[in-house]
Amino acid sequence: MVRQDVIARGAGPAVGWAWFAGWLVLGACAGVGLAAILTVGIALLVPAAVGAGVLLWKGPRNAVAGLSAGLAVPLFYIAYLNRGGPGNVCRTVAGGQSCTDEYTPIPFLVAGVVLAAAGFLLFVVLGRKSRTSRV
Repeated sequence: MVRQDVIARGAGPAVGWAWFAGWLVLGACAGVGLAAILTVGIALLVPAAVGAGVLLWKGPRNAVAGLSAGLAVPLFYIAYLNRGGPGNVCRTVAGGQSCTDEYTPIPFLVAGVVLAAAGFLLFVVLGRKSRTSRV
């Protein structure tokens, strides 16, 4: 009887967050695949597409918001890589210096924060809506 009650009410918030995390990983994989489309991007986009099909088929619909949060991961990485910018940044290496041009990290950081926050907020709001509509 308890098992039927749990199934009728849904699997609970922990399982919903696990689906969200799955979409987050999938979004990060797709984002890196798009950023590296000229090198290894196709090798990342194909599993991302297959994973999206599986998650859409098996998972709850509100967890798709994790895709937005996952797309923020490559933006955070690009912001981290350009943390010394903007401009020409030199670093000491064995035998001399290595200089590179870097972008300003602020636009990448802001875009990542917006995508991540939108994904988390959308998931929470849609989760509350679906819980109140089931009661």
